[in-house]
Parts: sequence; C-alpha cells; structure tokens
Amino acid sequence: MCAPGIVRSAHDNAARTSRRALLGAIGLAAAATVSAPLARAVRPSRVVDLTHTLTPRLPVWPGNPAPTMVPVAGYEAGGFAQHALAMWEHSGTHLDAPVHRVPGGATTDRLAVEDLVAPLVVIDISARAGDPDATVTRADIDNWQSQHGAIPDRAFVAMYSGWEQRIADPRAFVNLDAKGTPHAPAFSTEAAEYLVTQCGVVGVGVDTLSLDSATSPDYGAHTAILGAGRYGVEMLAGLTTVPPSGATVVVGAPKHEGGTGGPCRVLALV
Repeated sequence: MCAPGIVRSAHDNAARTSRRALLGAIGLAAAATVSAPLARAVRPSRVVDLTHTLTPRLPVWPGNPAPTMVPVAGYEAGGFAQHALAMWEHSGTHLDAPVHRVPGGATTDRLAVEDLVAPLVVIDISARAGDPDATVTRADIDNWQSQHGAIPDRAFVAMYSGWEQRIADPRAFVNLDAKGTPHAPAFSTEAAEYLVTQCGVVGVGVDTLSLDSATSPDYGAHTAILGAGRYGVEMLAGLTTVPPSGATVVVGAPKHEGGTGGPCRVLALV
C-alpha cells in the first residue's frame, strides 16, 4: 500500500519478493484444487484493449520513421500470407524497459513476468489537459487515494489526459512548438518518484508520447521510473472505458534480446 513517509529499502523489497514467492506457491497449490465451475466464476466480466492499432499513420516521436508493413508472401505462392514489419522499438502503444534510460538496466527479455500483471490505477487529469504541459502531481495521487483508498502494492498507474482524441491528427498529437519540442501531458518528476519510493508500483503509463513533459528537460519521470527498475508504457488507448480502480492490467511486453522497449498489447481485465 502507499505509505507516505516510508521509503522501502533493498531489504524490504527482498522480503516483499520472498512473500510474493511464498504466496504464489500457495496460490498455485490452491488453484490445483479449484473446480472448473469455480474457475469460470472468477473470469473477468470484460476484457478491454488499451492498445492503439499500429499503422503508418500513428504519431511517432519527432525524427522517428513511421512503422511500415510490406507483403512478402501470398496465398498463390505456398498458401500462406505474410508481411515484413519495420519499425523503431518505441512505436505505437509501446513499453519502455529500464535500459531505455539507464545504462545496464533491464532489457525487454529480462523484465520480471509477474510485474506485467498488476492492479490498474487510472488517474484522470483530462480537466487540466487544455494546458499541454499539465502533469500528474503528488496532489493528484493524494486526491485519487482519498476517493479510492491506498494505491495497491505492485500496481500499474496510468495517466488519462484525453490526449488520444488527437490521435487522428499526428501534428496535433505530437504538438511541436517553434523550437521543435513536443508538448503533451505527462507525469511530474515528484509524482514519479513518489510512486516508486512510497507506493511500490511496477510501472506507469500515459496516453501521450512520453512519460515526461517538455517542462522536464532532464527526463525526470523516465529517470525515476526506469532508474528504479520499473517500466513505462506510452500511447495507451481507451482508459475512459475502465474504472479508476479495481481492474487488472496485463502488459503483453515484447521479448527480444537486449531490447530497450517495443510495441506491446495492453489489456485490462474488468
């Protein structure tokens, strides 16, 4: 749980990992005895896709090429269709692995799989998104907790700004200023640090191109999240279709050796 004023130590994290392993073993043993009808009863009522369809028309970070898909095989030659895909890792709805920002950080193939399934927390700052430099602040987190209770341990915290309404207009989505700097809502450095040190999050997500706003030239949110060994997901979709609390997120992370990130399929179980 989020516990203001208490910073988790490496010993605390190790103990938490040991407890998770013990509870996981107990859970697996219990699951083996669960009847089929009971297993069906705990299925989610809805599965919501939080992923943009990857197309050459999606906005990309300035200077990055658009994704491409080229037919390379057809039914008339061998009976199977196939495309060649070409894209930079950080295209569309995509994951940032720790190594994206931190030398020696975990790569996509080294992410802990248990961290890719987590309680989903959605913090809505859309009312302030008329300011393209609006950020999730510590006050936003406190307000969320006053309404919904403490952020669960090992949660994935997503910002909803409503920015996806611009997705059909890449220029409006990227929103460059006269100097070529993108402007869009993001996490403040303070909020990102708090989520890591006090709330034990496994990752954070945004519905924009970056965890950081243009007002953070040192990429403070990226540094706080990825530097702590957590991951980020950028360009999430459909966050208004899930509740602010109570859902579970499943991040279908890429797993290519040495990857700094990559397109992912993100699902919410409601």
